[in-house]
Amino acid sequence: MKRSLFLFVAALTFGGALNVTLAHAQGLGNIGGRPIRIIVPVAPGGPSDTAVRILVPRLSEALRQTLVVDNRPSNNGVAGTEIAARANPDGLTLNIGNSGTHAINPSLYKNLPYDPVRDFLPIIQIVTSGMVLVATPKLPVNSFKEFVALAKKDPGKLNMAVAGATGELAGEAMMAMSGIRMNNVRYKGSSPAEIATLSGESDASMLTPLASMQHIASGRLKAMGITSAKRSPLMPHVATLAELGVTGYDFQIWHGLFAPLKTPDAITQKVHKAAIQALDAPEVKERFTTLGFTIIGNTSPEFAAVVKSELAKFRKVVTDAGIKIE
Repeated sequence: MKRSLFLFVAALTFGGALNVTLAHAQGLGNIGGRPIRIIVPVAPGGPSDTAVRILVPRLSEALRQTLVVDNRPSNNGVAGTEIAARANPDGLTLNIGNSGTHAINPSLYKNLPYDPVRDFLPIIQIVTSGMVLVATPKLPVNSFKEFVALAKKDPGKLNMAVAGATGELAGEAMMAMSGIRMNNVRYKGSSPAEIATLSGESDASMLTPLASMQHIASGRLKAMGITSAKRSPLMPHVATLAELGVTGYDFQIWHGLFAPLKTPDAITQKVHKAAIQALDAPEVKERFTTLGFTIIGNTSPEFAAVVKSELAKFRKVVTDAGIKIE
């Protein structure tokens, strides 16, 4: 009887150990298959939000764990990114960051409550895209030249809806290089800035092709120019700002996955591998391409080098252009 009881308990113990082992093999292991939160520091519908939601189904499938998108919109993504930086580094929290939150904000804020290098582990750069300088149809302009002329006529009168740090710095550089001055009005992501420009609450904004192309086609927004060095394949008829006289102008926004510092390497490596698998999925490739994104999918060290390089690049842009932002 005792021997049978011993064998029964041993079998239960072995079975429990086997279940734990399987859990480790199937999911990220040390978090017991619990849902993983991805903090998105912008409003739903914005470029970073769209990028991560395209990735989530395949990423969840590859990790064999549930992923929950947690939108924490704030001006230039500061508050949401700080939440991610302060999260417990146990693998339960990831962060979708962008060129604004992780490369530009340090040049815009004297007392930024997080450090993009010291507080985060870059996992993978997902996609990049240019932006479109758009104007409300209420403005009596039909070209970038006319837009600049109107802004020069009434300095400081026109409002620029700022969707994030990349758009803010891109707008500031455009103003500095064109000799104009507009008022920046910050919104909590691309969607609110888009709505403000559509309604005429703001006169202009820097939006992605994704956010603006349908409105431009319908006449609800006017395209003034593309911020990237090359024209967007979604809008080949819209010239770049560099082509329109802003020589050397080139601003793009990128989006990538980060983890809080001290998140175990075993976890970030599994997330990276899963992200690569997700980016290779045909429907993911097609969706990103359709929306005007360029897929990157680099290694963690390569992404870390991009962040450091972009930090230096934008500090120089701010200094050379004499941009002063609170």
